[in-house]
Amino acid sequence: MQGEILASAKPFSAFERMVAWRYLRARRKEAVISVIAGFSFVGIMLGVATLIIVMAVMNGFRTELISRILGINGHMIVQPVDKPFDDYVELTKKLGSVQGVTMALPLVEGQTLASGKGGAGTGALVRGVRADDLMKLKEVSGNIKSGDMVGFTSGQGVLVGSRMANDLGLQAGDTITLVSPEGDVTPMGVNPRVKSYKISGTFEIGMSEYDASIIYMPLEEAQLYFNAEGLVQSIELFVSNPDDIDALRPKVEDAAGRQIFISDWRQRNQTFFSALQVERNVMFMILTLIVLVAALNIISGLIMLVKDKSSDIAILKTMGASSGSVLRIFFMTGAAIGIAGTLAGVTLGVIVCLNIESIRSFFSWVSGTVLFDPQLYFLSKLPADMSWGETTSVIIMSLVLSFLATIFPAWRAARLDPVQALRYE
Repeated sequence: MQGEILASAKPFSAFERMVAWRYLRARRKEAVISVIAGFSFVGIMLGVATLIIVMAVMNGFRTELISRILGINGHMIVQPVDKPFDDYVELTKKLGSVQGVTMALPLVEGQTLASGKGGAGTGALVRGVRADDLMKLKEVSGNIKSGDMVGFTSGQGVLVGSRMANDLGLQAGDTITLVSPEGDVTPMGVNPRVKSYKISGTFEIGMSEYDASIIYMPLEEAQLYFNAEGLVQSIELFVSNPDDIDALRPKVEDAAGRQIFISDWRQRNQTFFSALQVERNVMFMILTLIVLVAALNIISGLIMLVKDKSSDIAILKTMGASSGSVLRIFFMTGAAIGIAGTLAGVTLGVIVCLNIESIRSFFSWVSGTVLFDPQLYFLSKLPADMSWGETTSVIIMSLVLSFLATIFPAWRAARLDPVQALRYE
């Protein structure tokens, strides 16, 4: 009667689930098997959590960098070919009216040496822009750390990055001295131009490279300082969809009505973002090995369990259990470890991602060192941006590896001959 019941049991029936769950529970004589199962669970949990955390941090790092870079730099840079932009006011209006362009910003740029009170100096990139345009750059105008933009708007002051101001020992209201190699032409050659400016305010974008190197100067003053009266070097265009640059190129060229050279943010940062993408893909493959090793532990644990339960398998088959039923029992036993480890890993990964900055601050405090130094990693905070698409792919990958790891031991258990198993016992 029992044999008929077992033979007629449906796949993944309550009986099969009961036996699989019983094999998962630890007994004294099965301590080694239990330990291997525990290590498999912990390995899968840590592997999945690590993958989710690392991918989230790298996504956040890329997103923050793009938002910082594109927040103060134009998505398209228009430069002259045949003659300088001496008609930049009219040209800026034409380019700004192109559908898809949100702002056109005429710009004068130049490298200088900036020095403060104690004579310390540092390289600086001076960007000459109009006050109205700078007000639209919320990454700058919305992140004034000290002082204000009144002096800049009146043309009597400059805005300095907060890290540069700290390095030079300066603050809002102080004077910063700029030295440019493009100075006055004399019979003895070109003399460097030295001029001091009052610091109207300091800004903090959150990207250390910019906060430590950029100075914003009123456009007319920058034209005088760099010997470019009535001219601009380029016109930067900000667009509504940065990924749709190619479709805007012909429209911008038609609106310009003259020969121009156009470059975009992808070309200027291609090497940097390509390196980030390669690093991200390599990290994913390397960390996947953690999950793979944990899945291999499932194989070893199940093989030992099959060997230990050979007499039980023989009895089940004698009572009428089919080979498929035995295969499903051991498949569920191994799969349960993979599913539980994956769910625990996802939970741990999400918790860490949601509290990543607090965790970083805690370990910095414990170790007494600065983890994720802004001077090295460009950003002032550790970002984490979870992608549910990537998280889902990690979950699927972990479950697939776990399920594949259970197939061979379960198949071996299903093929076990009852007579040989009882004789071996």
